[in-house]
Amino acid sequence: MEQLLPFIQDYGFPVVVTFYLLHRVELKLDALNKSILELPDRMGGLSYSPNVNTKKTI
Repeated sequence: MEQLLPFIQDYGFPVVVTFYLLHRVELKLDALNKSILELPDRMGGLSYSPNVNTKKTI
């Protein structure tokens, strides 16, 4: 907490809070990106093949 005091005094409370929240979001986005990149490996041999004959007739 003592480390944040000079930043708050120099830049202001809203700026320090903004940088803190951006840092937290960045970490969460990195984790999300990593999990998305691991999806094909986790799914293994599963493949998606949409049924192209799904048109409804009136």
